[in-house]
Amino acid sequence: QVQLAESGGGLVQAGGSLRLSCAASIRTFSSSAMGWFRQAPGKEREFVAVISWSGGRTSYTNSVKGRFTISRDNAKNTLYLQMNSLKPEDTAVYYCAASLGGGVPTMSAHFGSWGQGTQVTVSS
Repeated sequence: QVQLAESGGGLVQAGGSLRLSCAASIRTFSSSAMGWFRQAPGKEREFVAVISWSGGRTSYTNSVKGRFTISRDNAKNTLYLQMNSLKPEDTAVYYCAASLGGGVPTMSAHFGSWGQGTQVTVSS
């Protein structure tokens, strides 16, 4: 059974930083692309960032480029999302997800396992 557990969310002022972590109990973690998605109140879940199994390739949604950094530690089965220069529009529940295959997918349909999410709230 794949389990993904996010942590690190919280309340922060605009311009601040947070680091999200996702601990994965997945045998194939080191061979799976991993991603972060978010869902704001009243909106659909959206792609934020993805990293390839090796960490050599990443992709970001335009609104977070230059501010967020996705990374992974395969030895610790852990995925990270460093979020800097946070804005109120970054407020959402953030989910980590494990892909069904390789590459750097950006569509939620390509991810087969999801965590329960961690709330990030950015105050203005």
